[in-house]
Amino acid sequence: MTAYYRPIPLADAVRLPGALRLAGGWCRFAQVEVLSRRRSPQVIAVADLPSDVRDLLTAPRPPVAGLAMDRPQIMGILNVTQDSFSDGGLFDGAAAAVAQGLAMHAAGADLIDVGGESTRPGAALIPDAEETARTQPVVQALAARGVAVSIDTRKAAVAQAALDAGAVLVNDVSAMTWDADMARVVADSGAAICLMHAQGDPATMQSDPRYDDVVLDVYDHLSARIDAALAAGIARDRIVVDPGIGFGKTQAHNLALLRRLSLFHALGCPVLLGASRKRFIGTITDTPLAADRVAGSLAVTLAGVAQGVQIHRVHDTHHTVAALAMMQALGGEHDD
Repeated sequence: MTAYYRPIPLADAVRLPGALRLAGGWCRFAQVEVLSRRRSPQVIAVADLPSDVRDLLTAPRPPVAGLAMDRPQIMGILNVTQDSFSDGGLFDGAAAAVAQGLAMHAAGADLIDVGGESTRPGAALIPDAEETARTQPVVQALAARGVAVSIDTRKAAVAQAALDAGAVLVNDVSAMTWDADMARVVADSGAAICLMHAQGDPATMQSDPRYDDVVLDVYDHLSARIDAALAAGIARDRIVVDPGIGFGKTQAHNLALLRRLSLFHALGCPVLLGASRKRFIGTITDTPLAADRVAGSLAVTLAGVAQGVQIHRVHDTHHTVAALAMMQALGGEHDD
C-alpha cells in the first residue's frame, strides 16, 4: 500500500522542540499526515518518518531560474492575448505588454510569466506562429532590461523562440504531454520547467472533471511527469511542480488541493501555486468580475505561503508583495 506524507506546517512562530524546516524554507513541521487510498489519514511525529522521506521533505531546494527557493517568489502574470479570463485585451500589443511587465517587476515581481495563448476554460487553440509573434518580442524586450522571464506555453516551437529570446523557465500547463518535442527543447536549453497538472484540454477541461482522490491523483500524475522529465535529461533542480488549480477541477477539487498543498513538497521539487482571480474565488467571495477578486486571491496566496509554497503566480503584484511583507513581519520567530 502506497503511503503519501504531508508535512503539517506550524502556524505559530514559537519553535517547537524537534520541529524540522520544510524544504529548507521558512516553514517548520513537527508532525506529518500519512495519506493512502485504502485507509483514513493518520498523523505521526517527524521522529517516526522513514529516513528517506525525512530527507526529501527537509532538503533545501536549490535556486530555480536564478531565484532562491528559501523565500516566497512572485511570478507576475502577463497575458499577451485578447481572450484571457481576467486581463484579455489589456496588454495584447508589445509596447503595452512590455510596460506592464516592467511595472510588475518594479512592484516586486521576481519573474514575469508571458503567455500568448489563453488557457481559460473553453479557450481555442491558436497557431504556433501567432503565439510566437505575440510572445517573443515581449520576452526579448523584458530580458534585455534584466527582467527574469518565463514563457507560458505548451508548444515546443513557442518555447524555443522564447528561450532564444532570453526566457529562463518554461511554464507548461500540459506538463510536456501536449507537444512531444517539449522535453528535448527544455533539456537542451538548460532552462527550468514548471510541470502543471491538468485534466483534459482547456477547451473541454471543465465539462465534467472526475477523480478517485483528487489530491493523490494529482500527486501521482506530477510524480510520473517528473520521472519523464528526468528521463529526458532535465535535472530535478530545474523542475517545479504545480497542482493546476482550476484546470479540470471543480470548486471542491480546488479546495481539497489547497487544504493539502504541503503534500506536494514530498515530490522533492519547488511548488508553484496559480490561483489568482480564478472562478472558484469569485463564487466563494461573490465577486463575478475577475478584477474584483484581489482579496480572495490574496487569501489563497497567503494560505499557500503558510504551507511553504515557493512560487506564487499572481495578477496583483503590488498587493501580493505588500501582503507577504506583512505576513513575514508577523511570522518572525519568538526570542523566548
